Parts: sequence; C-alpha cells; structure tokens
Amino acid sequence: MPEISKEEIQEIMRKYTQKLSAQVNLDEEPLEPKKISSTEYTAFKKEMLPKQQAYFEQLCNMAEKLFKIPVEAKKRERLQESIDIAHLTCTPEGILGLSYFLPLFIVLVGTIFSFLIFQSMFFTLTVFLFAGVLIPILQKYPSFVANAWRLKASNQMVICVFYIVTYMRHTSNLENAVRFAADHLAPPLSLDLKKVLWDVETEKYENIKESLDTYLESWRKWNIEFIESMHLIEASLYEAAEERRLQLLDKSLEVMLDETYEKMLHYAHNLKGPIEILHMLGVILPILGLVILPLVVSFMEEVSWYHLAMLYNIIIPLSVYYLGKNILSTRPTGYGDTDISEENPELKKYRNIIFKIGTYELLITPNLLLFFL
Repeated sequence: MPEISKEEIQEIMRKYTQKLSAQVNLDEEPLEPKKISSTEYTAFKKEMLPKQQAYFEQLCNMAEKLFKIPVEAKKRERLQESIDIAHLTCTPEGILGLSYFLPLFIVLVGTIFSFLIFQSMFFTLTVFLFAGVLIPILQKYPSFVANAWRLKASNQMVICVFYIVTYMRHTSNLENAVRFAADHLAPPLSLDLKKVLWDVETEKYENIKESLDTYLESWRKWNIEFIESMHLIEASLYEAAEERRLQLLDKSLEVMLDETYEKMLHYAHNLKGPIEILHMLGVILPILGLVILPLVVSFMEEVSWYHLAMLYNIIIPLSVYYLGKNILSTRPTGYGDTDISEENPELKKYRNIIFKIGTYELLITPNLLLFFL
C-alpha cells in the first residue's frame, strides 16, 4: 500500500475541517487550549532572567566573535548542560572565550593604572591575582547559575506535584495539568514548564509526554523522587478504574513528600562539619586577626592599611560567601516559599532599604550595607 504524503494528509484535514465548520459553529466553543507561542515564551524569559545574566550572555557572544577557542568534548557537554538548565543564550565557545578575554583586558588596564596612579607593585600583583582567579570563575559561572536555578526550582517541586495532582483528580488531562501548574507557580519552575509546553507547540516533540520525559531526565542526577512522582502521574492516565487512578495520584504526592523528608534529614545530619569550617573562617579567624595583625604591623613596616583592608573587606568575605554557597548548593528539595514580588513587580522595591529624600526614594540593597559594615 503506497504511503500517503504529508501534503495529502493536510489536504484531507482541510476538506473535513470545512465540512465540520459548515455543520458546527467552532467560533463559539474553542476546542483547543491556549497555546504558548515562541514570542510569549521569549518575552517571559527576558522578563524573568536577571540582568546580570543578560550582560553575561552579551559578553559571551561578543567574546566568541573575537576569540574562537575550541572546547573539549567533556567540557562542552558539561557547559551545555548548565546552559540548558539556566536558559542562557550563549555557547560553550563564547564562555571559554570570555574567560580569557576579560581577565586579559583587566590585566592590561589594571597594570597601566597601577603604575600611573598608585605606583605600587602590590596593586599590580593584586590585579594579576584577581585576573587569574577570574578565569575559573567565568568558566564555572554557568554551573553556579544552573545550581542556583536548580535549587530554586527544586523548592517548588512539591507544590508543582500538588498542583498537577489536584488538577488531574477531576480532569485526567496531562497537558492541561502542566499548563495549570505553570500558570500558578512562580519562576523558575514555571519557566521550565512553559518551555515543556512550548516545545510541543513548536513541534520539537510530538506530544506532552515526550517533552515532559525529556525535561525530567535533566533532574535524574539531583531529584529522582520528582521523576518517580511524575511517572506515577503519567501512569494514572492509562488506568480505566477511577479508584485505581486516584490511588496512583495520591501515591505520587506521597512519594514526593516522603523522599523529601528523608533527604532533608540526611542533609541536616551532615551539616556539622561544614558549619564548623564556616564558623572558623567567618568568626574565629577575623577575631584572631585583630590580635595578630598589630604584631605584624610592628615587625613589618611595609604592611599598610590597604593590605588589611584587602584582607578583611575582600578576601575573607568572598571566601565565606563562596564556602556558604557551596554548602547551600548541596541542599536537597525542601520548602516551597513564595515571593509575592515576583508576581507583582510594584512590590520589588520593598526588597531594598528605602530612604526618602523629599519626593525622591533612594533604594539601597541590604547586602551592600552588610558588605561595608
């Protein structure tokens, strides 16, 4: 039997659509659910992603044009995975190019300013040290963003499963349930679910199950209970008995809650060592420095105030921040907090400390004050 071409199928569908339209008024009752077009998804992504990520993308794309550096296969795969998770619009070549271009630019500019203005070898060495540290930081920046994204998204997975189960208890439709969860969740998980729906609308995948299964695979290394819960929800679609279908939906929510509880228990038990290190570096070391540094200044006349400022205001705070971020990056799925400022942009200014000067409001972030205090 000869195969029917795609054009013939479309022609048959067009003829039957015309006949159906003549008998039924399709305009009164739209049969298709609301679609997420590529324009809507792009606008949503642009609004949601932080500005620093947009600047990073622009710098990477510019560096890729200037420095086309080949990337190893393993490093490319690792970078591409982080890029996909964080929804970055750049390439591994651009990230690698930026990691060498920006430090080189800082070395050239910093060396010139050090000799012309400060005339100090200390600042020159500081510039070289900063540029050397910046290379691995820029290469790992997509991984940091992906971890932060993954941490925020994992906090919403319990409520995500709850939304999908709630919808499917009365309407057994997976696509509409995912759309319901995407509409009621806050970023970043809502962006992931909208991307799942968008891939179906743009025919990247044939159906919602294929698109959702592909997305779930990205969580296999970090959140296997979320995958198990979603697979139980998908299995409920094939159950003919209503009682059995509801049991599977309830089981999916139970699996998510029980596994989350177990992971949080193990994480809390393993926190003792990292917290002690953080306490020693952030509290004990600065206090000991107050005793030791006066002796250092007495015996080493070349030590000046800016050396101490560099140690106390830059090196120690950055070390504590980096260690704290590493501890938090291993935290499993937990609470499902809601930030109302994400849903109402007018409330975002209240994240800052507001100083009123006449009719003008000066906004200062609390993190900036803590840095100087």
